[in-house]
Amino acid sequence: MTSMTAAGSKLAISVASPATLDVAGYSALSFTTIGQVEQLGAFGSTTEVVNFQPLDGPLQKYKGPSNSGAIAPQLAHDDDDAGQTLLRTAADDKTSKLYTFRVTLPNGARRFFGGRVFGYPETVGAANSMVMANPSIEISTDVIKAPAA
Repeated sequence: MTSMTAAGSKLAISVASPATLDVAGYSALSFTTIGQVEQLGAFGSTTEVVNFQPLDGPLQKYKGPSNSGAIAPQLAHDDDDAGQTLLRTAADDKTSKLYTFRVTLPNGARRFFGGRVFGYPETVGAANSMVMANPSIEISTDVIKAPAA
């Protein structure tokens, strides 16, 4: 296994939903790249721990429901970026529509998932900083891992 930096990673969004929730279904979609992304953060499935403490015995731990997480990408706000425009549209969508996302790693490997955008807050900092946006994307499907195309 080869380690890599995150440099060159890309985030993209699609309004369409895949016909099937597998690599072929996701790969058939058309995506719009979201520009000026500085960081994505951690995402992927985790399982909730369910504890049971019997009166007579040790604590027992079981696997509960899984959660694919959320991402809050940090990006330099750009009114002219088509991907950011689509993210803002998704954030303003009151229908709870599921949008499709693709993360492409520097080695070409991809991660696909469906998610809902719950906000697009902007941060105006000091004079020596960029106007930033931190959309909140809740992942609502399994994250599908695909090798480089």
